[in-house]
Amino acid sequence: MNKYQDIAKKEGLEIIIDSKSGFCFGVKRAIDMAEKFMKEDNKLFSAGDIVHNDEEIKRLHNKGMQTVDIKTVNLEKGKTVLFRAHGEPPTSYKKMQDKGVNIIDATCPVVLKLQERVKKAWEEIKDSGGQIVIYGNKGHAEVVGLVGQTDNQAFVVENVEDIQQLEKNKETIVFSQTTKNRSGLDEIEEALKKYLVSEDILKVNRTICAQVGNRVPHLQEFVKNFDVVVFVAGAKSSNGRVLYEVCKGSNNNTFFASNREDINDNWFETLPAKVGVCGATSTPNWLMEEIAEEIVDKWVRIKNDLI
Repeated sequence: MNKYQDIAKKEGLEIIIDSKSGFCFGVKRAIDMAEKFMKEDNKLFSAGDIVHNDEEIKRLHNKGMQTVDIKTVNLEKGKTVLFRAHGEPPTSYKKMQDKGVNIIDATCPVVLKLQERVKKAWEEIKDSGGQIVIYGNKGHAEVVGLVGQTDNQAFVVENVEDIQQLEKNKETIVFSQTTKNRSGLDEIEEALKKYLVSEDILKVNRTICAQVGNRVPHLQEFVKNFDVVVFVAGAKSSNGRVLYEVCKGSNNNTFFASNREDINDNWFETLPAKVGVCGATSTPNWLMEEIAEEIVDKWVRIKNDLI
């Protein structure tokens, strides 16, 4: 039992951190690869934020990581760049290889397999005039990498309204960004069945990561056990926004925090007996622990003020 948990127990507060929250396999793998390299060479360039969490980025920057824009960066020959778990389009590999820059490819194996599937589907469908659809967030790093497998010809669909850009009579193959919501993909599929001239020309690949997708039903049940829930994620995390709304939908007393400074006294003014802490696939465990400690400090102070 951690020190803050011991204090909470003595004061009458039960606080639990969700054991299934935190880094997914792909993000943890990328960070492990980065830290291993920086033990030997303290200078590493990351093509974009290695994870959508500012607190974790600060920690890694202190170890020697520098985030760069792969489109504009001019790295010298022999330097090393890390391609994060989200993946990169083929043009990124070519640009770095042409400059003689070393690449640490930390693309999540799930994303890498999806890139290969998208590329294969595009090669098979392009000559017949078919269309590839990526259900995802426009501009998201993973989506940029997926679209790159199609010579940037794939259509990105964020919502039902976006399908209006598609041809109604063309063979249509759909893939999903791995961190999207399953219900959202279902909605897109149903809309496409009505929009296209025939369901026979539609193929939907359900490529949402199982590890991510399974968190939705788990969190829906987890948050029901608490008087107050604090969901921890970076402000830029797509997965964080989705999962926060999932938690909020099952427990209205769910609050969002990116760091310990975000913790608000008002959340605990009624001295809730049970508080849950959970987070996104981009949320480090150490940050959830830090926020849990802050919650206990605030709860105890509020309790003492009421005495």
